[in-house]
Amino acid sequence: MQLTKTQLMAAVTGCSAAEADRFLGPINATLTRYGISTPLRVAHFLAQIGHESCGFNAVREYASGVAYEGRRDLGNVQPGDGVRFRGRGLIQITGRTNYGALGRAFGVDLCANPLLLESPQFAALSAGWYWSSRNLNALADQNKFIGITRSINGGVNGLADREARFLVAARALGVPGGNVSAPLV
Repeated sequence: MQLTKTQLMAAVTGCSAAEADRFLGPINATLTRYGISTPLRVAHFLAQIGHESCGFNAVREYASGVAYEGRRDLGNVQPGDGVRFRGRGLIQITGRTNYGALGRAFGVDLCANPLLLESPQFAALSAGWYWSSRNLNALADQNKFIGITRSINGGVNGLADREARFLVAARALGVPGGNVSAPLV
């Protein structure tokens, strides 16, 4: 499934025309590369990345990253890693371990060049990579909204916003009505 600029703006709350212009090509490339190919999958994907990036307006986490300092579970073992590897991209890839794995997948040293995740191309591809690495297409096919949210967020932070974004995206993409109502499973 390939999106038009009009569909992208309608499906992602807060996505301006300028942001749609910047991200349309990279989003479409990501959808193709990672098999995010049905309206239901795309609605779930756009809802989650729309929430994580505030409608494609934040490809770098607002917080400084100091809270991630010394977080061995994220691979942040060197001084400054928390700030250096704070959330970036449309899905907010966080931590030295994730930056390293993503960089290896793309053949790019993201640990040496973390700001690459702020470019539209890598911001979108990183979201697709994360989505695919967690097998979230399977959860989207089952409309497992909370399961997807937990896989991305580690909890259910921002659940109401994510749900509202899903409903907007599902309607904009013509997801059959039965799959739009009450996605909180």
